[in-house]
Amino acid sequence: MASSSYSNSPCAACKFLRRRCMPDCIFSQYFPPEEPQKFANVHKIFGASNVSKLLNEVQPHQREDAVNSLAYEAEARIKDPVYGCVGAISVLQRQVIRLQKELDATNADLIRYTCNEMPNNTQDGGRIGEGGEGSSSSSLNQSLSGFYYPSPWNNDHCGDAYQRGSNNNM
Repeated sequence: MASSSYSNSPCAACKFLRRRCMPDCIFSQYFPPEEPQKFANVHKIFGASNVSKLLNEVQPHQREDAVNSLAYEAEARIKDPVYGCVGAISVLQRQVIRLQKELDATNADLIRYTCNEMPNNTQDGGRIGEGGEGSSSSSLNQSLSGFYYPSPWNNDHCGDAYQRGSNNNM
């Protein structure tokens, strides 16, 4: 891709800066002529001189990652001039926290449901499993083992009792 940009047309950086694209142009490999907006964004935020200095200081195998990072940050900074990509990270962190709280609430509801069902089902005379009360409690323990999700910040004593009961059965 880079070699074709030498003969066909100047790279996006040289085209934007209105200069002749030389074969040793530092920008040509990373800003192809098909992506002029990529360089325009990077130039607007960081400046061509700073990007050139940065690319010359970075190891050749790390340059593509550096340019991709600069392009991402420049695009985010143009969309949100105050926070840039930090704003996007903050939104995602808040979403993770909200989803974690929702998961914790769902797990607490599930534990509450299983704790409320456990005494009622064993008092029904073993209707869950076949063969009397003994098999109904083991059947209940087997069905509960798939539902319990221990949470380190949940001080639910039902979960502790369930864990003690399951350890005794092993």
